[in-house]
Amino acid sequence: MSVKIGRNDPCWCKSGKKYKACHQAFDERIALIASQGHTVPPHNIIKNRDQIAGIKESCKINIAVLDYIEEHIHEGMNTAEIDKIVYDMTTRMGGIPAPLNYQGYPYSVCTSVNDQVCHGFPSEDVILKSGDIINVDVSTILNGYFSDSSRMFCIGEVSPEKKKLVQVTKECVELGLKEVKPWGFLGDMGQAVHDHAFANGYTVVREIGGHGVGLEFHEDPWVSYNSKRGQEMLMVPGMIFTIEPMVNMGKVDIYIDDENDWEVYTADGMPSAQWEIMVLVTEDGHEVLCW
Repeated sequence: MSVKIGRNDPCWCKSGKKYKACHQAFDERIALIASQGHTVPPHNIIKNRDQIAGIKESCKINIAVLDYIEEHIHEGMNTAEIDKIVYDMTTRMGGIPAPLNYQGYPYSVCTSVNDQVCHGFPSEDVILKSGDIINVDVSTILNGYFSDSSRMFCIGEVSPEKKKLVQVTKECVELGLKEVKPWGFLGDMGQAVHDHAFANGYTVVREIGGHGVGLEFHEDPWVSYNSKRGQEMLMVPGMIFTIEPMVNMGKVDIYIDDENDWEVYTADGMPSAQWEIMVLVTEDGHEVLCW
């Protein structure tokens, strides 16, 4: 927003409208909030109408893949089978699995079982058994646009304690979503997530959070779920980010596998759960793009 735009110049959002009739009042409001000491979004993470349309098309693939997995995941299958499903379905629908070769990640999906917090490697040796909980995290590129969401699945007869963890984590996402509205702050959402997890005796991972997404796999802002109301980045129409708290049944501490430098586990071996949705801030609230 440091570049001066004339009132009659084309708006930076590429709408084709004059700046004064498009985003001038928007920018002035952001500048006022920034002057009060708040963190505000730069133009490059605010999506325009065409970009949002492209991102939504990518989301359609992501949702379809997770829907298929939800229908077919079962006790006795190995997680390498899930990886193959994701690759085959995504490419058949014209997309690219975003995780594949991302910063050296060697698979098309993340499959995190029980005490794995995130970034679990699919493997023929990891066979789903009754009592397991698993997060399947799918991300898609379509025509250069990115989508990202994950779901939890309970395999066979899961203990009441694990079922509650999965359910409460989903509730955390839902309560956080209610706080997503223009001219609020990411901390409004983060505190709602955090408070519900802690009220149920759980902890929320601190080192790994959500992120902006759409034009890149991971964009600003970084999204914390250990934040306070009225803090973190201002939410404005056109922002897209994920809500994806990682909620631990036990202590908050985690560690990363030394051998592959990817897979994240709870330090105490207790289960962890995560749901991830992708949210657009709109003029009057929000729209869930991917789930």
